[in-house]
Amino acid sequence: MAGANGKGKMRVGSAGEPLIDYYRAIVFPNRVREQRQRHGFAKLLRLSANIPAIPYIRLSKIERGEVVARPDELRRIATALGIAPTELLLDIDAKDFDIAAWAAPFGDGAQLDLEEERFAVLLGAALRARRTLDPALTIAVIERDFALPPVNLSRVENAQKPFGRWNAAIHNALFALFGVTDEAALRAEVEQRHAMGALDAFLATIANPETRIARTRERIAELTMALNAEPQAEPAPAVALPLAGPVGAVRLLPVFGVPLPQGLIGDQPTGETVEAPHIAGVRAFGIKVCRATLGGGLPAQATVVADPDRLPLPGGLAALREGEGWRLLSVASGRDGRMIGYSVNPDMEVPLDDCDPSSLAAIVSAVFL
Repeated sequence: MAGANGKGKMRVGSAGEPLIDYYRAIVFPNRVREQRQRHGFAKLLRLSANIPAIPYIRLSKIERGEVVARPDELRRIATALGIAPTELLLDIDAKDFDIAAWAAPFGDGAQLDLEEERFAVLLGAALRARRTLDPALTIAVIERDFALPPVNLSRVENAQKPFGRWNAAIHNALFALFGVTDEAALRAEVEQRHAMGALDAFLATIANPETRIARTRERIAELTMALNAEPQAEPAPAVALPLAGPVGAVRLLPVFGVPLPQGLIGDQPTGETVEAPHIAGVRAFGIKVCRATLGGGLPAQATVVADPDRLPLPGGLAALREGEGWRLLSVASGRDGRMIGYSVNPDMEVPLDDCDPSSLAAIVSAVFL
């Protein structure tokens, strides 16, 4: 297999083989590592201790370029280093930028399994072809009939990791989707479709380096604009009024919520109110839990207070806006440092780092009736 070109963009196989971008996991190359070392922080852990608002794992993912930092995160990192936030950004179009050289310090020394990388790309193309050629096979149908959540469907289609790193549930869903019984049969089926040329039209859409570069360029431009603008002051938390009697003594928030399909809670007034906790921001509101989407820990008779002026943190709960409703999720930090939101009913996981921050609200309290 030919090596990457000088910019580290693409690996090219022999005729008929897929093009593989070995840097597809890097979406945000930056100068965090360079500036950290320049300003006396030899280890990331030491810098992390000075930025308690950013978990170490996420800070590591930011430095490695595997997640795009938010403007507020870049400001916190820059403050800890004593530099301007824009000094953490780099120009990927500069003549001296080589992504292979940039990524080298983050390598774990493990040898890439080229065959498994190749199969991941072929599998992604085969899955895209399967959906494209069958209009009835919608994302909702795949989730309902094959138990493959949309987030994992997207990750498989984008060849985000080799087949062997997916769990048994994803394996079984893929077996069912392709009508095979085991891994060997799946590999044979995908290889046969590739040999017939059925995947050719889809291969270029998988892990395309030009698409990655364009998206990275766009995100860095957005961050540059945001960092050059005046930072918005964090809204001061609303202060509950002192108790002065049985009525009107505290701030009351409107409560919304009607049950919608797939575990969503409709954004419709219930006519009820809930007392605002002292940490709730000025835009906080109540959500009536219509079903136990998070299991026994948050029963259906609860009312939660959502604060859109606070971003969720691992270990807490979040409300995610989806269309005309809200989805309640428990928040955790995955092993790769990404914030993941989980629901029990329906069983799903949502990569919160990929969501628009304006669609997220932290849950700051809950009232159990």
